[in-house]
Amino acid sequence: MNRYILIRRLTGPSVLLLLGVVALLHQADLVSWNIFLPLFLILIGVLKLAQRAALAAAGDEPMYPGSPYHYGAGIPPAQGTQPPAQTGSSIVPSSHDFGAGSGGQS
Repeated sequence: MNRYILIRRLTGPSVLLLLGVVALLHQADLVSWNIFLPLFLILIGVLKLAQRAALAAAGDEPMYPGSPYHYGAGIPPAQGTQPPAQTGSSIVPSSHDFGAGSGGQS
């Protein structure tokens, strides 16, 4: 399994675990609830750094095993097809592109 996916899947359970630990320590009168928000922000920051490091280490390997898609790549072309040929290089279509009687300006 890709490490990036593993880290993303651990984000929710780690937040719930942090909430449970803070609730347990609050119940034992060791900490107050005011500590939860700073710890939550630290946890999210560490997880985001780990996700970025996992993506950088993965390089050009597929995001999901068996998938033809790569990180940062577009949809691959279908087998046996070629992209349509470019007929012109101008951005503005010429008048012959619209045909006669289409209501466009001449």
